[in-house]
Amino acid sequence: MPTSYDVLIIGSGQAGNPLAVSFAKAGRKVVLVEEKFFGGSCINYGCTPTKALLASAERAHQVRTAEAYGIGAEEPKVDFAAVMARKNHIVEEMREGTVKNLTEEQPNITVLHGHAEFTGPHSLRVTLDDAKTQEIEAELIFINTGTHAAAPNIEGLLDVPYLTPTQMLDNPELPEHLLILGGSYIGLEFGQIFRRLGSKVTIIESNPKVLSREDDDVCDAMQQLLADEGVEFVLGVEARRVSQNAEGVLTLTVDTEEGERRLRGTHLLVATGREPNTNKLGLDKAGVELDEDGYIKVNDDLLTNVPGVYALGDVHGGPQFTHISYDDYRVVRDAILHDKPRSAKKRPLPYVVFTQPQLGRVGLSEKQAQEDKIPYRVASLPVSTIGRARETGHTAGFIKVLVDEDNHILGTAVLSEQGGEIMTMLQLAMTGNLTCNVLQGMVIAHPTWAEALNNLFTKLVQPEEA
Repeated sequence: MPTSYDVLIIGSGQAGNPLAVSFAKAGRKVVLVEEKFFGGSCINYGCTPTKALLASAERAHQVRTAEAYGIGAEEPKVDFAAVMARKNHIVEEMREGTVKNLTEEQPNITVLHGHAEFTGPHSLRVTLDDAKTQEIEAELIFINTGTHAAAPNIEGLLDVPYLTPTQMLDNPELPEHLLILGGSYIGLEFGQIFRRLGSKVTIIESNPKVLSREDDDVCDAMQQLLADEGVEFVLGVEARRVSQNAEGVLTLTVDTEEGERRLRGTHLLVATGREPNTNKLGLDKAGVELDEDGYIKVNDDLLTNVPGVYALGDVHGGPQFTHISYDDYRVVRDAILHDKPRSAKKRPLPYVVFTQPQLGRVGLSEKQAQEDKIPYRVASLPVSTIGRARETGHTAGFIKVLVDEDNHILGTAVLSEQGGEIMTMLQLAMTGNLTCNVLQGMVIAHPTWAEALNNLFTKLVQPEEA
């Protein structure tokens, strides 16, 4: 006979973990099944490890550029094993904290380590690590299984030792020359990390610009910032073939407008997209519908077509960010436990590209405003005009804000040191329905990065005048 629970959660990610705790505290009997690492992608192979590596890379860059601040320093000696050990220690601590919270502090939660597969709409078979199986049934089921790196259809790719972003985080050696296929935020973050740690880096992108969904001025500025640090860009090309010679050198052959070009490197990172972890869940036996890309279809409440079965986080498609996954948890928690429904498809989408300087984004871009024919004016401020920027030497980038006819903020792109924090201040203004006049008139402490808000809106122009 199957073991019955009130709540079954598949996947220990940024939605699944807090949801398990909330239901347990509400007196529900909960079982959580995790096949791999507790904590999901963010802790194990996303935010935490990459930002730990970014911190080491930034410290190396500070040493390398210390002379500009009047400080004598030799070229930094990067101990890559120590860099990776620091990253691993941080990840392990956070992973252990997650496990402790689930297993030691919540008596209503049963944790199973193994693979879950549906046998019916509300029943599953869990194959445990010791190969034993356990049958489970639950009235409420939440799927939080995330995604994995997609492998593009390139001749020879599966015959060479290419790296996914997850594998890159565990690669034991510092690449001599890293080829990165993909110019999205993942490729750019890895590119700056390894360039600052001492690798030669080439980023290859099929679009004519990096971060192709952003406005052209943002794309161009970001590319120039990284190019100034020595990152090479090969844009608007189509990767056609990969091979490896006897010495281990990888050759990526691309088609360009001028003809064939061959790029050689010691390592190849493929960062061209993600695929959902749905193909081994037995969703067909549950009757759960998928879209054409294998993501689980959900409504505004994150409910699938099967009553009582929900999908949370990256596995249902859309923007794949930790904070969106966490908000999925809040949407479901508030609707089920507090009878306060809220649409998961009508919410702000802030995000940050954690290069240095950071790109903070929320709301409409100019591209989106123009496509949707939304009237706007734009204010733009070079970071170099901010007092704090001059004092710290972080003068690269700009802040751009779109406002409507009533001076309310429609969206912003902040390419700046502390760009994510500045963007969040503007998001707060958007949430509070504050006008740009209010921000411009605030008394803001000097000298702070936030002080830019006093000067940002002194000149609002129509887009054709910008």
